[in-house]
Amino acid sequence: MNRHQVVIAAVLSVFATLAMGKDEPVYYGSALCKYPQYECVRVGHSQSWERMFPDERERDLVQRLNRTYNYLWAGKVIAVPKDLKHITWKDISPFPLKIKPEDNTKLIIVDQDKLAYGAYDEEGNLVKWGPISSGSDRCSDNSSPTCRTKTGIFRVFSMENEKCKSGVFPLGRGGAKMPYCMYFHKGLALHGSDDIPGYRASHGCVRMFTRDAKWLNHHFVETSKESNNFLGTKVIVRPLASREKK
Repeated sequence: MNRHQVVIAAVLSVFATLAMGKDEPVYYGSALCKYPQYECVRVGHSQSWERMFPDERERDLVQRLNRTYNYLWAGKVIAVPKDLKHITWKDISPFPLKIKPEDNTKLIIVDQDKLAYGAYDEEGNLVKWGPISSGSDRCSDNSSPTCRTKTGIFRVFSMENEKCKSGVFPLGRGGAKMPYCMYFHKGLALHGSDDIPGYRASHGCVRMFTRDAKWLNHHFVETSKESNNFLGTKVIVRPLASREKK
């Protein structure tokens, strides 16, 4: 086994452990500094994602690992795999690459503790995963006592294109951009956003990288129709671990 294979195996070991729940809390971002497979880099003045990671593939991996693609500020610490050139999105997945398929249907799992979603095909293969930002504990506009995302098992019943907008937020006028929205419960949707801050910050929807929402909308998610027995793509929103409910 050569050097980069050893490093990849070590990375996989870390994330397999996290995915199986053997290490709590689940780590991402700068918390990965404790592992030798990573180096943590402090952002300097006038640096950006593009300047720090000119290669688009590598930049995408680092953004997923840190659960954000928001603007970088001086002093922010981000985790970077030491063998970035050789790893893939599967190597840093917080989800198992294979699960037992449920009813031979597609499935999207939203894990709020991992700040990530995983999309599985009919055979239980992980085909994509990415960062999310779900509902915050308290609503920033005091519109409700809490803005936590409703948990449970749902089905996508409606979706729109890149022009999708909220009819409620901002309060009193609506119009908040929700590109490639995929509604799974009343007004709650999976949708793209320019603001994925690395923590739960939404009004209840599940925000994700806009490029991910576009892919899911165009190539993965189905609404209810005759060909799928009027059952849209299944969405499971996992509840927060007890430690975050305190």
